[in-house]
Amino acid sequence: MAFLTDEQISIREMARDFAEKEVAPVSSVLESGDLDTLKTLWERMGELGLTGLPFPEKYGGAEVDSLSYFLVLEEVAKVSAALATALSVHVSLVSLPLLENGTEDQKEKYLPDLVAGRKIGAFCLTEPNAGSDAGSGLVQATKNGKGYVMNGTKIFITNALLADIFLVTGRTDKEQAGSKGLSAFILERDYHGMSINKGDDKMGLIGGDWGEMHLDNCRVATHQLLHKEGKGFKVFMKSLNIGRISIATISMGIAEACLEASVKYAKERQQFGKPIANFQAIQFKLADMGTKIEAARGLIYNAARMKQAGLDYAKEASMAKLYASEIANQCATEAVQIHGGYGYTTDFPVERYFRDARVMSLFEGTSEIQHVIIAKHLLK
Repeated sequence: MAFLTDEQISIREMARDFAEKEVAPVSSVLESGDLDTLKTLWERMGELGLTGLPFPEKYGGAEVDSLSYFLVLEEVAKVSAALATALSVHVSLVSLPLLENGTEDQKEKYLPDLVAGRKIGAFCLTEPNAGSDAGSGLVQATKNGKGYVMNGTKIFITNALLADIFLVTGRTDKEQAGSKGLSAFILERDYHGMSINKGDDKMGLIGGDWGEMHLDNCRVATHQLLHKEGKGFKVFMKSLNIGRISIATISMGIAEACLEASVKYAKERQQFGKPIANFQAIQFKLADMGTKIEAARGLIYNAARMKQAGLDYAKEASMAKLYASEIANQCATEAVQIHGGYGYTTDFPVERYFRDARVMSLFEGTSEIQHVIIAKHLLK
């Protein structure tokens, strides 16, 4: 375990207590996709201050360091990767971009409710034709009088069904090909011309909601523009850096849950007259899992501390995300293997960890995209 301050340890313990005592008992209900349970947990996270840790006190935040926030994600992810992912999007991809890029009027209007968890944020970048090539988005934001008219569709939106505030990219310059023609906007749920539908059924993260946004001549006032025209892609890409550390942390939490479940099972499961933990084949699997988790922790904490120090951490964030998401899948595979046939049943949690881990190498840029980013930095 890396050295932590007393404050960081205290925050981690509070998050662990919340996860084990309040999230774990309702995990099966949450896993059924019950949005009422998800909303109740959101409200509780707000009461505990978990939705506002890295924000200034003037907006209701705790004004703590970045690593403290990641420690919370880690503890919540051990119990529910779905809830941790929802929190990650809310903080990393909505509230923090507003803090860093919003006008003072925008920050005063939105941040107090987001920081307190009274309102939920969603991040809308992906389109049916624009996934890894996010800069080719086709949602239009046409200048019209005192604002813009937006048309198009966004998909794969975490928190879509419960969100109140949406950060959305739209193409404001049709003449500019690619990402330079994109701008970012702050949309609210009750905007006329905007509709939200439930997304396709998912393999994992069943406990979190996701959906699609359809914009049909949705009018957006000029003061809802985030940052400047043509800077939307840059705003979103910068937010994805911290989002990548967040997904890396959630991945590590899943891997830790896999290891803990495997150690417990290996000590209890008897075969050939002894616990399977006595067999070297099982011991080697556990040793590899534990080593990979600690390696991921080092990458994550290093990236978090670089961010806190104000350094360029884009490469380190991609390295952490790439490695942690891949080892989450590896640890989940080994956990199912250690559990044998029981690991393939819903009676044990490792089958959920296996499903939840799979998306981690897709979120916030696929593993292939992370390789591209890392290589570009190395070749500079």
